[in-house]
Amino acid sequence: MSKDIRLKKGLNIHLLGEADKVYASIPQSKTFSLKPTDFHSLVPRMKVKEGDKVKAGSCLFIDKYNEKIRFSSPVSGSVTEIIRGAKRRIMEVKVCAESEISYKSFSFDINSSREKIKDALLESGVWPFIRQKPFDTIANPSDNPKAIFISTFDTAPLAPDNDFILHGLDGMFQKGVDIIKKLTDGKVHLNVDGNTNPSKVFTDCKGVEINKISGPHPAGNVGVQIHHIDPINKGDIVWYLYPQDILTIAKLFIEGRYDVSRMVALTGSQVERPRYYRTISGASISNMIFENSIINGNNRFISGNVLTGTKISSDGNIGFYDTQITVIPEGDKQEFLGWIAPGLQKFSMSKSYFSWLTPKKKYHLNTNYNGEERAYVVTGQYEKVLPMDIYPMQLVKACMIHDIDAMEQLGIYEVSEEDMALCEFVCTSKMEVQNIIREGLDLVKKECS
Repeated sequence: MSKDIRLKKGLNIHLLGEADKVYASIPQSKTFSLKPTDFHSLVPRMKVKEGDKVKAGSCLFIDKYNEKIRFSSPVSGSVTEIIRGAKRRIMEVKVCAESEISYKSFSFDINSSREKIKDALLESGVWPFIRQKPFDTIANPSDNPKAIFISTFDTAPLAPDNDFILHGLDGMFQKGVDIIKKLTDGKVHLNVDGNTNPSKVFTDCKGVEINKISGPHPAGNVGVQIHHIDPINKGDIVWYLYPQDILTIAKLFIEGRYDVSRMVALTGSQVERPRYYRTISGASISNMIFENSIINGNNRFISGNVLTGTKISSDGNIGFYDTQITVIPEGDKQEFLGWIAPGLQKFSMSKSYFSWLTPKKKYHLNTNYNGEERAYVVTGQYEKVLPMDIYPMQLVKACMIHDIDAMEQLGIYEVSEEDMALCEFVCTSKMEVQNIIREGLDLVKKECS
């Protein structure tokens, strides 16, 4: 039965630089990359070497511990560089693209059995788009999830609008959902934004349970949605995807090729004309930056949003799961006695600054911490921004001391870094909450899986 869930806890951070509902085209990037670091708990094993020629859909590397899971090249061209870090850990595989993309050809039947559907997704390299809770890792193809969740909206700061991106793609999206339905004996939950009037691409979708979820961020996070619709207990597995992932799956079966083209929103206060660009997953953002005037200064380029994104350079590459690039000023200037100022231009959840008088104001924020790590004190702020029935501060402390029993009892299986991102944002003690939660999840996975 469909649910209408209204969340009160959370926090919307209003920033300048939301993308206009305009499509813009850019020349194809010459450099693409696939980063094993985009995938939690992955240990890659290379299947190509520098200088090898590849097609879009050719395997670049596999999961060392589950060799069925392949990671494919987004474009055709040659492997130019395999970047390694400490202990020869593979950090990035770079591909120099050809001017005309040639695709590895696949032929799969959309009416196949569950096992053949899985084999098709694995063989083509599309499988990594399917992720699981708990642990936020790539789904294990041998598991049978109790449900599959699709969050059709994002409430993070300056997040792209999926209603706009998927406009007119009703048929393609429905085909993708029909394929996904075959992967579970349970329900497929399609969650739409209860704060707006959702697109008919989502509301007219067949064979799914459509749930309305309204409230401030993190209402769009799939972890929060799972918590309120079908909570995860120890031993439960839930898979999840996002709308553009569904389109990639549909294209594989309809067109017979690995097509990871994406609509990416270029956002942020340092972007003069924020808008949407059609590009390919893993592309360099240099063309996007060149075509759009970026305000001069020392800027932070982020693949993703300001809460959970990854810092990249101005010619860095879009992350595997990212559909947003954010550009904001670096916080490289100290402010003398900034705490004593009225703070009209500073965003704060508390009433210590007068900015609370203008709750709808959009802010020009930088990356400053406005302080440094200090004593971990109880403030009650975490509970105000996390709409889940758990004790977030106690969970963070359990992760810090590696107490697995306490972590399990306090709800580690239900959360991921993105769910706790606002806790980090409002943290009076300036704790790196997301890193702490990730370390806790990795520890529990290692010891208990």
